[in-house]
Amino acid sequence: MSGNWSLPSSAPPTDWVAPTFTRAAQFRVGATFVLFLFAACSNLALLVSVCQGRGRRLASHLRPLMVSLASADLMMTFVVMPLDAVWNVTVQWHGGDALCKLLCFLKLFSMQASAFILVVISLDRQHAILHPLDALSAHHRNRRMLAVAWSLSLLLAAPQLFIFRTIKADGVDFTQCATHGSFRERWQETVYNMFNFVTLYVIPLLVMSCCYTQILIKINRQHLKNKAGESCLRRSGTDMIPKARMKTLKMTIIIVVSFVVCWTPYYLLGIWYWFQPEMLRVTPEYVHHALFVFGNLNTCCDPVIYGFYTPSFRADLARCWCCGTRESGASPRSLDHLSAQQCPHSGEQESDAASINQAGS
Repeated sequence: MSGNWSLPSSAPPTDWVAPTFTRAAQFRVGATFVLFLFAACSNLALLVSVCQGRGRRLASHLRPLMVSLASADLMMTFVVMPLDAVWNVTVQWHGGDALCKLLCFLKLFSMQASAFILVVISLDRQHAILHPLDALSAHHRNRRMLAVAWSLSLLLAAPQLFIFRTIKADGVDFTQCATHGSFRERWQETVYNMFNFVTLYVIPLLVMSCCYTQILIKINRQHLKNKAGESCLRRSGTDMIPKARMKTLKMTIIIVVSFVVCWTPYYLLGIWYWFQPEMLRVTPEYVHHALFVFGNLNTCCDPVIYGFYTPSFRADLARCWCCGTRESGASPRSLDHLSAQQCPHSGEQESDAASINQAGS
């Protein structure tokens, strides 16, 4: 379910009425615009912080992961959201055949990349907890996994270039970007949609669940050993899980949970539609629109979660706020007061750098 209206399969019936920009669709466009602004600003701020701000202190093997996650979220923000909003406003397609193919490809590519990068982050956290002494190879391992994730996303999205096309309905002035005519039987299209569902949601969810299950088993076993007095935690010990690493683990778990919570309702609705298209007649239109908007909320959650667990990101935001206030012409006294409250001090920077370095081990 792309969230857009489809063409009639052949010549439209005499009672067929072209879709319109309904009140529910207007809500969807308005909500998408708000999410677009927040997601664009927050993910760009995260990207700048990690690449040029205090986020550069992040361990070398964690930095590419956060850059890739922010990049995938920005692709979702600048491709999926505007495409969906404009398409709902125009109702039909006015962009031509080439743009139809390209944008549908980019839409699936960005969604695949977002899911696969979460898988890479989960695999990195699993290796960090289960094999803490193998940190030296983490940088090269993560870069290889990211290369596979981006390449696989391109490969899985490539069929969009061939199955989507612009179709003009017979007898009416209505053109749509759709898969009409690309599949001989409806079950073939259902199989294709289910394949995308499995690669977008099921496989990433299974891999992430396995990773964090093994992590929790490891932590539980260590806790039982410590409780029984068989071993004690030492900062240099192989059974040691540093506090900063646990903090990073909690952050990644919440990021994964937000992905599952935001997208599960929409995908379940999609499965229902693929097997029973008549469900569109029995479910309110605003439900379909609201669930898609709720799924897009995931792109806003990642930078918020990262900022909650990372003082360096908050420090960069505070510094930007201070600089913006200076440029706005505030009085020196008010600037000094604001800087004392929000601009990071050297002691905070040092403690932040220490915790980040520990998280990367």
